[in-house]
Amino acid sequence: MKPPERYPVPATTHRVEETVKHSRFIATITPAPCIEAARTFIEAIRAEFPDATHHCWAYAVGAPGTTARSAASDAGEPSGTAGRPMLAVLLGSGLGDVAVVVTRYFGGVKLGRGGLARAYSGVTRRALSEVPRAERIPRVALRLTGPHDAMAAVRHLLARHGAQVTSESFDADATLHVELPADAAEALRADVLATASGRVRVEPA
Repeated sequence: MKPPERYPVPATTHRVEETVKHSRFIATITPAPCIEAARTFIEAIRAEFPDATHHCWAYAVGAPGTTARSAASDAGEPSGTAGRPMLAVLLGSGLGDVAVVVTRYFGGVKLGRGGLARAYSGVTRRALSEVPRAERIPRVALRLTGPHDAMAAVRHLLARHGAQVTSESFDADATLHVELPADAAEALRADVLATASGRVRVEPA
């Protein structure tokens, strides 16, 4: 089955904190549209809290519940007590393209394997429940090239199709580079061809 092209993702970075038997658990969740973004985020949290006892993490890149590009780490906690429980929460959250780091400051009281798993998964679940959500919308880039007089009329079509101009140049012909939702590309192409009577070329950028 083909994975969905549109799905819920975190809209922004969000942080929550809980204290369990004097240990601080700080969960930071963020959008992760690719593995590189998730790894960069993990390193940024480590740098932000350099004196923490542990930085346990998990990420799941792709549509909600898919595991092909997911990973987790216990970061020095007993095996299976942090990363895996956190990843299970991510995969069951209904969100895609998501990464979380739970930073722990040890408070002097051991929690045991079950206590650790509950603490890490619990603070992750709370962060997920509070993070604002957005929708992932695939976008494509197009190049529009044509006479200057024809391009003036074409510009009025862009907003109607959710297209944004990313760059433009004016030589013998005018060229616009635009980005827009993938499912609007064909409608924009048809409108441009009709409005400009075929004088403006619409090509993948």
